[in-house]
Amino acid sequence: MVKKIGFLVGSLREEAYSKKVALAFAELFPDGYETELVEIGHLPLYNQDFDDVAGMLPEAYTPFREEIKGYDAFVLVTPEYNRSYPAALKNALDVGSRPYGANLWDGKPVAVISQSPGALGAFGANHHLRQVLVFLNMVPLQQPEAYIGNVHKLLNEDGSVKEEKTKGYFQSIVDAFVQLIESTEQPK
Repeated sequence: MVKKIGFLVGSLREEAYSKKVALAFAELFPDGYETELVEIGHLPLYNQDFDDVAGMLPEAYTPFREEIKGYDAFVLVTPEYNRSYPAALKNALDVGSRPYGANLWDGKPVAVISQSPGALGAFGANHHLRQVLVFLNMVPLQQPEAYIGNVHKLLNEDGSVKEEKTKGYFQSIVDAFVQLIESTEQPK
């Protein structure tokens, strides 16, 4: 059976490095895996009233939640904004985890890939995001850690990876994530 992997990209910019990194990683999954970018920029900011008051649920929430249900695992690719990850990504996690008791992320394997033009590779965003994933009861890939610093030097204009060494590093992350997915019992 084909396993579906949803990629959530933290940056909403059309030419975002996070999107380019996500696409580079998506190409590295083996046969038997289907990868897709999950659109998150259209989701209205979460408000508990949307779930509590009849008729208030934003139109975009239902198809997003249905889409999330269809994935076996997730890859979150994020830049760092002020030592954290972007609001659009937090909002998507919130929409998928509510209303209380209906957490769609529960038990799903997840890889966190942070990237930055700076040397630290969005270390702060990566760790801040992991705190939320623990609460959501996701199963995060622990090793290898994925902090991609100096991203602008690693990718060509079209988003392809410049050097085989970098591609090999990316592949090691995908291989470890595939192993995690295969060893994780999926929630019923």
